[in-house]
Amino acid sequence: MTALICGSYAFDSIMVFNGRFKDQIMPDRVHMLNVAFLVPELRREFGGTAGNIAYNLKLLGGEGLPMATVGSDFDDYRAWLDDCGIDQRFVRQVNSEYTAQAFITTDLDDNQITAFHPGAMNHSHIQSVPSDAGIKLGIVAPDGRDGMIQHAREFAEAGIPFIFDPGQGLPMFNGEELLDFVDKARWLAVNDYEAGMLEERTGLSREALASRVEAMIVTRGAHGSVIYAGDQVHEIEPVTPSAVNDPTGCGDAYRAGLLYGLMNDWDWQTTGRIASLMGSLKVAQHGTQNHRFDRAQFESSFRNIFGVDLG
Repeated sequence: MTALICGSYAFDSIMVFNGRFKDQIMPDRVHMLNVAFLVPELRREFGGTAGNIAYNLKLLGGEGLPMATVGSDFDDYRAWLDDCGIDQRFVRQVNSEYTAQAFITTDLDDNQITAFHPGAMNHSHIQSVPSDAGIKLGIVAPDGRDGMIQHAREFAEAGIPFIFDPGQGLPMFNGEELLDFVDKARWLAVNDYEAGMLEERTGLSREALASRVEAMIVTRGAHGSVIYAGDQVHEIEPVTPSAVNDPTGCGDAYRAGLLYGLMNDWDWQTTGRIASLMGSLKVAQHGTQNHRFDRAQFESSFRNIFGVDLG
């Protein structure tokens, strides 16, 4: 089964602040905020939602087709994708733009401050969901606003079930637009903060939102995740990482696990556990596409952690 991954490619400049944001920001001065963080550690990594999800899905053995628009500076990333064996037939270059760029600062509590330049991502609507690529499911992840709207509509019109993953793109949409996404999607994936924002913008409770999709997945960081599916609530236990080095891309790794479980028709408990383990493996490594494992190693870890065989 093939999944179409609608999202972004981006270069991530990741900086680590060896302190805590809360100790540097004076609450009574936020109206005139002027703060600088010394970041002795800086890395430039390959990232973006489509790139990260495709990379993690490939590690699991799933077949994903990332669809994204990139800029004139994409050559190094393209070579990396070739090395990883990731299909690039739906990666389209816009020569007048840079590839999207994220500048991410992380503190010791894993809080993040991100500045994002969308670049070529804003042209994502120039591509359409293909009808002849054997696609059986998909995901609409953070991307250009027009592209997200268009691709959700095209998935729905083609009868292809998809995950709506608004992520950091959620603030671009009002309540009515967000409900339209939810009603077109079969599954909804958000973190706990995004779930609260979704409730606020739509005026609907978490339970009401969950009732509009087959399943609503809410991640809660170190506290695991919750999957609301019909009249069942699945509490997915967290997986303690071998080290906590970098949370960037953890959500994308988790979503690759969701796609893989759906592609294999596994139950929600198994699917959630796959996703949880994927997030943990990512957190232990710097960058979003630097973790490695083979299928045997993943199955062994799954068995050791959860006490059951995968599948």
